[in-house]
Amino acid sequence: MSHNSFGHLFRITTWGESHGPAIGCVVDGCPPGIPITEAEIQAYLDKRRPGQSRYTTQRREPDTVRILSGVFETEDGEQKTTGTPIALEIQNVDARSKDYADIKDKFRPGHADYTYFVKYGVRDWRGSGRASARETAMRVAAGAIARKVVPGMQVRGALVQIGPHKIDRANWRWDEVDNNPFFCPDPKAVETWAKFLDAVRKKGSSAGAIIEIVADGVPAGLGAPVYGKLDQDIAGGLMSINAVKGVEIGAGFAAAAMSGEESADEMRNRPDGWPQFKSNNAGGILGGISTGQPIVARFVVKPTSSILTPRETVDKTGKDTEISTKGRHDPCVGIRAVPIGEAMVAIVLADHYLRHRGQTGQG
Repeated sequence: MSHNSFGHLFRITTWGESHGPAIGCVVDGCPPGIPITEAEIQAYLDKRRPGQSRYTTQRREPDTVRILSGVFETEDGEQKTTGTPIALEIQNVDARSKDYADIKDKFRPGHADYTYFVKYGVRDWRGSGRASARETAMRVAAGAIARKVVPGMQVRGALVQIGPHKIDRANWRWDEVDNNPFFCPDPKAVETWAKFLDAVRKKGSSAGAIIEIVADGVPAGLGAPVYGKLDQDIAGGLMSINAVKGVEIGAGFAAAAMSGEESADEMRNRPDGWPQFKSNNAGGILGGISTGQPIVARFVVKPTSSILTPRETVDKTGKDTEISTKGRHDPCVGIRAVPIGEAMVAIVLADHYLRHRGQTGQG
């Protein structure tokens, strides 16, 4: 299988399967001298870790990360990157392959079972192998390092819709995101979402979601016209996450209903010489290059494909059959996609920061 790496100068390569002994990644191109510890990485992994509420899979994985290379304790007593490849590893400790034995020859509708089989002629039916969202834990680990590459950058994410239920943006509070199991910035939406997902769980079904990622402190000038656009790579990074079916930057699809006067972000002069934008419909990116405003991206995660409700399908011999997926699955996989989306945006921005510095000498 090819294409297990992402990025150019800041480049990650992940490895491992959902039900294998371990998963891991190698971060290549990280500059030397950046302080980083296992505890710092672990803090982000704990946000994604399964089994933390009844609204996520009950697979009990501690997701304890180990740094195997690329970090050294310097004379000042800090753990810092050395500039060499950083290898990270997480042991799988709670895989239950037997949960999949009854469906190992059947293709789950909406899942990657069929496409993996038709492409490779073989597939790991134990939790889908590389197709499993288990792989994304390593993206979160790599993203913890990426956040420290761009000085002063802050990347935050929030769930803004579950099923048909949206937040009220007038109630947006970033400090509320870590106070509920949904990464929800609107405290008034939490109870509605809880009741909705409880009903979804009882039916053995699942629901989709929309996640918003905001990156503050991103310098102007990142990205390149034509084939190196910053928004192009952000969209590609977010679309690479399991179950993502749509991405928008800034106003996104809502721009179709705007007039030219409404859409354009007007500018006024500031004393420091940089322009002051009066709005941010562009999501912090114009012509594929960052403006210095917050980078804003949203992505849609479809309902989890593994559900208890019987569905029509075929097996690998082509015979018609039915399938019902038992085991431990997220009723809304979009919840745990919040820290994954943060990580992918951070990785793209770190990569573009180094590319910009390499081309212009600025950084």
